[in-house]
Amino acid sequence: MEAYRDQYAKLFNSGRNVVVLAVSVDPDTALASWARDLQTPVLFASDVGQNVGRRYGSIRGGVDSRNLFVIDPAGRIAKSMTPFNELAQTSYEQLEAAVKKTLPTN
Repeated sequence: MEAYRDQYAKLFNSGRNVVVLAVSVDPDTALASWARDLQTPVLFASDVGQNVGRRYGSIRGGVDSRNLFVIDPAGRIAKSMTPFNELAQTSYEQLEAAVKKTLPTN
């Protein structure tokens, strides 16, 4: 999440026409504490029942995998990065390109 925070302006258009939602199986209290400690503009959602994870195919062996989805304004998955390799710079380059494709052209 530090990479998302540190590259927020570049990756996510400084939040203009972009919403970043991190979904985790951690309880909401832990996520709130984490977001506060990281001082991140990213929103967090708790999925302790793994309902979102099952719906998007993120559950592998009973564990939520680190996947990333870029959803376009119509609600369709524009880019699926499963799993998302947070250690590879190319992952962030692909993410930035996918987000840019979904932004309105003005």
